[in-house]
Amino acid sequence: MEARLAKFARSELLFTTRRSLALHRSQRVRFPSMLLHSGRDARRAYDALLLDAGGTLLQLAKPVEETYASIGTKYGLTATPADIKRGFKRAFSAPWPEKLRYQGDGRPFWRLIVSEATGCADHDYFEEVYQYYADGNAWRLPAGAYETISILKDAGVKLAVVSNFDIRLRKLLKDLNIVDLFDAVIVSSEVGYEKPDTGIFKAALDQLQVEPNRAVHIGDDEKADKYGAAVVGIECWLWGRDVKTFSDILKRILIHV
Repeated sequence: MEARLAKFARSELLFTTRRSLALHRSQRVRFPSMLLHSGRDARRAYDALLLDAGGTLLQLAKPVEETYASIGTKYGLTATPADIKRGFKRAFSAPWPEKLRYQGDGRPFWRLIVSEATGCADHDYFEEVYQYYADGNAWRLPAGAYETISILKDAGVKLAVVSNFDIRLRKLLKDLNIVDLFDAVIVSSEVGYEKPDTGIFKAALDQLQVEPNRAVHIGDDEKADKYGAAVVGIECWLWGRDVKTFSDILKRILIHV
C-alpha cells in the first residue's frame, strides 16, 4: 500500500511539474515581440538614459481636474473641472519665490496650487488630495515602459530618474515596481537643484559615472528638460514630440546589427 502511495505521489509531482513548465511556456509566447529581441545583440547609441518622472515616466491615472473635483465634493467644492483645469495651469506656471518649489515633502508649494486651482483652502481637503497622489494607484506607466527599461538594463545601459519632485517620488516608483530597475534616482528636493539647473543633471552623471555626450535625457518640458540638458552637453528628446512611445526610445538607443 505504501509503495503504491509513493508511486502515485511521484506521478502527481511529475504531472504538476510538467503542467507548470507548459504553462510557463504558453505564457512566454504571449509576450510582446519586442521582448524577444535581447538588447545584448545590439549596439548602444548611448550608455545612459535619464528619465523625467511626472508627465514622462509617470502619467496620471485620471486628469488632475477630475481628481480635485471628485475629492472636493465632500468639502463643498463648487468649482467645475474646467475651472480647476484653468486654475491649475495658471497657478502652476506662476513664479515661485523660493529657490525650490519642492522642498522636502513639497507641501507649501502644493497647498498653494490646490488652493489657487480650486478656491478651497480647507486643510483636510488639501491633505486628502496630497495623500491621493502619494499612492502609486494615482499614476500609471506608459505602454511598454517597464519592458523597454528592462531591455535597456539588460543591454548594459545605465538608468536614472531625474525629476523635479518631492519626497513622495521614491515611494511611487516602488509602488509601481520599477525603483529597482534604476541605477540612480535624482530628486530635486533631495539634491537641492531643480531642472533646468545644471546641478541636477551633473548629480545624475556623477552617480552613473557617464560622460554627458554618452547620455540622453527624456522629458516633457522645453525649458526644464531640453534647455537644462543641453547646457550640460546631454542630448534631450522631448516626450510627445521627439519620441512618442517607449518603443521609439528603445529603437533609438539600441541599434540592432
